Amino acid sequence: MPLTLAYYMHDLSPHVIRFTDRFAVHWYGLAYVLGFYLTYKVMHFLAVRGLSEIKPDAVADFVTMVALFGAVIGGRLGFMLLYNFDEFIHAPWIFFMLWKGGMASHGGIAGVALFCLWYSWKHKISWTGIGDTLVCGAPLGVFLGRIANFINGELFGRVTTVPWAMKFPTELTHQDFYTRGGRTGLIPEGLQHSPEIIAHFEQFRGGRAELESILNPRHPSQLYEALGEGLFLTLILLAVRLKFPRLKHGILTGLFFILYAIARISLEFVRQPDSGSEMIMGLTKGQFFSTFMIVVGLLFIVQGAIWGKRPAPPAPRPV
Repeated sequence: MPLTLAYYMHDLSPHVIRFTDRFAVHWYGLAYVLGFYLTYKVMHFLAVRGLSEIKPDAVADFVTMVALFGAVIGGRLGFMLLYNFDEFIHAPWIFFMLWKGGMASHGGIAGVALFCLWYSWKHKISWTGIGDTLVCGAPLGVFLGRIANFINGELFGRVTTVPWAMKFPTELTHQDFYTRGGRTGLIPEGLQHSPEIIAHFEQFRGGRAELESILNPRHPSQLYEALGEGLFLTLILLAVRLKFPRLKHGILTGLFFILYAIARISLEFVRQPDSGSEMIMGLTKGQFFSTFMIVVGLLFIVQGAIWGKRPAPPAPRPV
């Protein structure tokens, strides 16, 4: 008799605390705040050890500005241009509707890079030197962001039968569920793809048991990405920074671009593409845009190896 696995069904609230229907503290927003704080802690840790172009007393202001002008604006604009261009070009004001979600990591990385370029010009310090410090902490923000994606039940993985697969009720809002057919006849036509369909099952049909019965087990790809694109990347880059304190400017930044791209391309094979997202040359949009990051990373490494300056020797810490 075949063994039937009881897959975990996602049942986490996107709210840390909810005061009213319109006012709540979301895990996604908290992840951003904690991500910037941890980035500050890593950069300050390196700065006090003489391993940063930015002085310890300037780190807090730098992280605050890079968060606003780089990550938030760049991430939002990147999402609009790369994933939601048609709607954005007809209604540009949706850029400011941050509460509706929609951030792109590629756009955030580009925004941060441009801000660091401006900051280096203004303060007459090495652009790639800034990057070498920033990339040691920034992936922690990616880690927390992916954890928030998991809590929200969004950006889930492809259908699978691995023992740790999970069922996400938000699948009912995704085109892939309807493409597969299955028990889609249980869903009223007017509620297809609507977030209200989950509440409909809980209130008017057989409850969560029937809801669970029609869902597909999927990879918890958000957790894979949290580890691969976030935590592991920080550990590797921080270890290199501490092991080779006089590594030429730009090499560590290039290593970040390459490792992030490899992780993103690899893990997108188990991540379900967004509804309506077109493939490009057989790749998802995330994979396709990540291939350019590998090229950028190689350019940073070559530039650093040939023309990059070595950081000054770390000053001895006071006893």
